[in-house]
Amino acid sequence: MIEINHLSKRFGALTAVDDVTFSVAPGQVLGFLGPNGAGKSTTMKMITGFLAPSHGTVRVCGHDIEQAPLAAKQVMGYLPEGAPCYGEMTVSGFLDFIADIRNLRGELRTQRKRDVIERLALQSVLEQSIDTLSKGFRRRVGLAQAILHDPKVLILDEPTDGLDPNQKHEVRTLINQMAKDKIIVISTHILEEVDAVCNRAIIIAGGRVLADDTPKALAARAPSGRLDDVFRAITTGAAAMEVSHA
Repeated sequence: MIEINHLSKRFGALTAVDDVTFSVAPGQVLGFLGPNGAGKSTTMKMITGFLAPSHGTVRVCGHDIEQAPLAAKQVMGYLPEGAPCYGEMTVSGFLDFIADIRNLRGELRTQRKRDVIERLALQSVLEQSIDTLSKGFRRRVGLAQAILHDPKVLILDEPTDGLDPNQKHEVRTLINQMAKDKIIVISTHILEEVDAVCNRAIIIAGGRVLADDTPKALAARAPSGRLDDVFRAITTGAAAMEVSHA
């Protein structure tokens, strides 16, 4: 599982993440929701070891991200916000580079590369340099590198950002296919994405967890039965509380 205990991150006087605790089990697709500046991406970066927490712990499949970072990262795939890649590399060359880092060899390497190319429909751009690709294709390349080693845990920050409706549907279908035997955490501001792929949702604002339930149960809190109304009410209330405390 992913086990997060009393996780906090401060940047000077700013507390970006404030005493966050939750766990995620295999088979769960967790939608991590919040407005801009809520602490979503900062939490993702601490889970994956890109940022050190100011306080608290993260364990991934039993590995402490600070005490055993290599073991933790071996079981994780990570799609960062913006899907940064080496723009001068071709798509094929970049996937080979990632395969080297992930120590994929022989037939398994060939099979995994073929699989992600087919799943993300990258055949037409394999020999193009990444910096010549559209935003949507760059996003797909980023997702391909995240799943290349078939990780137990997937951390996806805005996975469908920049994709057209058909591409969004394809990526959501892929996430649903992988969800059976993986732990998947998706940071998103697209509420329809939560309905489409997530069986659990956490709403975060001001760096704090404000709600944690199934999307259906959260939506039922609003008279309208709509998740966006619940999200708006919770995050607006949190913002008002921050102002009153100030």
